[in-house]
Amino acid sequence: MNPALATLLDWAPAFALVLARVGPAMALLPGLGESAAPAIIRIGLALGITLLLMPGLQPMMPPVPAPGIEMASMVACEVVTGLWFGWIARMIVLALPVCAQFTGYLIGLSSVLVPDTELGAQSGVLGKLFEMAAPVVLLASGLYRLPLAALSGLFQIIPPGHLLPAADTAALAIRAVGASFALALQLASPFVVIGVGWNVAMGLIGRIVSRMQIYIVSMPGQIMAGFVLLTLTGGAIVVAWRDAVQASFATLPGGG
Repeated sequence: MNPALATLLDWAPAFALVLARVGPAMALLPGLGESAAPAIIRIGLALGITLLLMPGLQPMMPPVPAPGIEMASMVACEVVTGLWFGWIARMIVLALPVCAQFTGYLIGLSSVLVPDTELGAQSGVLGKLFEMAAPVVLLASGLYRLPLAALSGLFQIIPPGHLLPAADTAALAIRAVGASFALALQLASPFVVIGVGWNVAMGLIGRIVSRMQIYIVSMPGQIMAGFVLLTLTGGAIVVAWRDAVQASFATLPGGG
């Protein structure tokens, strides 16, 4: 057999295993795996990263199995690992658009008539704005490199062809969801406090002046006050979110 062909046949299963993990991860990684990015670019990034990782990962590759169920199960393990890692990395990033959804609802901008394919039907213009701001901040600040470095290090923790440890990964996923929701609520806390106070005040006024159309009177003021508060706190919210994302990326499996 031609030596070049023999080398290619030896590397093909290893390439398939690495790509099976990198490809699904790249589909979810924040900044690089956004749905707005063309699919050909994401595919090219996955292939390029796989080629860069191959020389360093070749020594830890498992013996090449015979084609069949064993190889298919190894590829399936890699796909699950990649999806899990990408989802863990994306959860903390979703705190910013979720915060914007809270904010839009509290200041009267959210509507079920403005659907969002990624975050659900109750997302308005404000949520879309922050959703677009998240990848821009990640790319401009260089934070997208941290998940890529962690993805490379993940191969040292979970070797190619091995299944995720169920207990640890499930616990990490639960913590990621809780941390994302808690961060979103913290970022939106000024609007939560002001919104609760505003609605209590409007409720008292409605009880005192029962004939007043309180909704028509209060809604313009609520929106205007919300925009003023957003102008004052918008920059601080994005900076606080970026710092939290950086800290979370530093603790990703394989990072550090």
